[in-house]
Parts: sequence; structure tokens; C-alpha cells
Amino acid sequence: MRKINILSASLIMLVFASLNVGAQIKLGDIFKKVTEKQGTTTAATGTPSTFEIGQGIKEALQIGVSAGADRLSVKDGFLGNLAVKILMPPEAQKVEKTLRGIGLNKLCDNVIVSLNRAAEDAATEAKPIFISAIKQMTLTDATNILLGNKDAATEYFKRVTTAQLIQKFSPIVSTSLNKVNATRYYSDLTTQYNRLPLVKPVNTNLTEYVTQKAIDGLFIEVAKEELKIRDNLGSRSSTLLQKVFGYADKKKS
Repeated sequence: MRKINILSASLIMLVFASLNVGAQIKLGDIFKKVTEKQGTTTAATGTPSTFEIGQGIKEALQIGVSAGADRLSVKDGFLGNLAVKILMPPEAQKVEKTLRGIGLNKLCDNVIVSLNRAAEDAATEAKPIFISAIKQMTLTDATNILLGNKDAATEYFKRVTTAQLIQKFSPIVSTSLNKVNATRYYSDLTTQYNRLPLVKPVNTNLTEYVTQKAIDGLFIEVAKEELKIRDNLGSRSSTLLQKVFGYADKKKS
């Protein structure tokens, strides 16, 4: 009987010991999770260093310009996007209206499609130019962008990349205009129009026009991405972005 009691007591102690160990493990896990959450919250708040601001802005802009350039460099990237779709040059819009009025819709449509295809070809070369500009950005530039207007990054890109973009885009656009028959279509269009009595002949530098419109379209898309990360908390996909742009929110409030 004594042996049974000793055995029962031992078993009870063993069970309690096991429960205690299990409770400690669970409490340890809970404590660890709470600590990690607190650490993450702390890391995502507070005042970022100048270095963190620089890294955060570069990270945000790299995400933004990549998304914008990728959207435009695919088929219908320009043609299917009403915000950036390239229409007839201003001096040719009267031509388009006149020719559509006499049933030459297909000719006009061919010109518009081919102009947008040329811009889509050129957009594939934009990303490396933007990335290079981001890498060369100074800490002062980054701070000014972070605490500046909602289009501060876009304006920075316009200032430092426009000349490079024109230089890079022009030969691509010129080649693409020929490849997609835009030059021929436009020549056919203006020839048809210039044959009409009492009209003023139209002459457009298509390469220059499409190059500028392609660059304008890129900046529109970059501006969208910049606004998204400034205004949408869900777009701040890392602790660094949360900290840097959270700090900017507080400074502007």
C-alpha cells in the first residue's frame, strides 16, 4: 500500500512538472511574440536617421519607377492607358477630323496605334536611366523629396533624367516608327489631306513628338506611384518605408 501511495505521488509530481514546463514554454512563446511585435513597432516609428531617410527614399523610388516603366513598356501600355495614350499631334488633329469625316477612319487609327507602339518600345529603356538617377541621389536630395510636395520625386526625375531620356529615346522611337509603319501611315495621312483644296500643308517631326509624349507618359506613371506610397499605408511594404514615411506624415501634420 505504501509503495502504491509513493508511486501515485510520484506520478502526480511528474504531471505537475510537465504542466509547469508546458506553461513556461507557452508563456515564453507569448513573451517572444510580444517582444518581437514591440520591436517591430518601435523600429517602424521614431525619428529616422539621415542615412535611413536616404535608403528609404531610394527604396520607395526604385519600387515606383520600376512599376511605372514596366506598365508602359508592354503592348497597350500606352495605347490602353487613357492618361498617357498618344493622340495625333496638335497640328494634325484638324487633319484627323477632316479625314474621319470623309470615311478614312482606318488610316487615322493606324497612325495612332503605331505612335503608341513606338512609345511602348522606347519605355523599355527608361528603367535603367531612372535607377541610375536614384543611385546618384544625395542625402540632401532624399530629405528634400521626403519632406517636399507630393510630386517632389517626380520633379527630381524630370530635372535629372529628361536630357538622358530624350537622348536614349530618340533613336529607339525613330527605329520603332519605321518598324511599325508609323512614318508611312502618317505620310499617307498628310498626303491625303494635303491633296484637299485650300488646306494648309501639315508637316510634323514624328520622332520628336513621340519621344516627348513617351517621356511625359513615364512621368505621369511615376507621379502615380509616388502619390501611392505617400498616401497609402499599405504601399509601405517594409519597416524602413513605414518609419521614413511615417516620420514625414508627422512632420507635415
